[in-house]
Amino acid sequence: MDNNSNRRTFLGVCLGGLGAIAAAAVSWPLFRYLAPHSGGDAAGKVVIPEKDVPEGEAKFFEFAGSSAVLVRKRGGDLVAFSAVCTHLGCIVQWEKDKQDFLCPCHGGHYSADGAVTAGPPPKPLKRLTFAVAGGNITVG
Repeated sequence: MDNNSNRRTFLGVCLGGLGAIAAAAVSWPLFRYLAPHSGGDAAGKVVIPEKDVPEGEAKFFEFAGSSAVLVRKRGGDLVAFSAVCTHLGCIVQWEKDKQDFLCPCHGGHYSADGAVTAGPPPKPLKRLTFAVAGGNITVG
């Protein structure tokens, strides 16, 4: 009887350990998906040639582990934003004909200056710092 009790205890501990490992294996990716990224400003700089951003167009690129966009508005002014919608984190799209951003997930609209013009986004697009020198645009 004592031998069966030891076996049951051992099997119980093994099954409990396997259950804990399985719970961690499921929980960790879920946590990483839902948790915001940290330390985004330490990712460095991105250099884009000025000729890659014609007037009225946008250039999407990867910056600080997320999607970003550089826009040369009509008139020649440059602006840089995070391309992540402030509503639920979808990637916005540039509508060249309307000169604004559209979030395809829930219909949010942003102006070429990143301000919310329609839909559910609670805040404007996050602006990114950049500098123009020697025919290159350096973001970050």
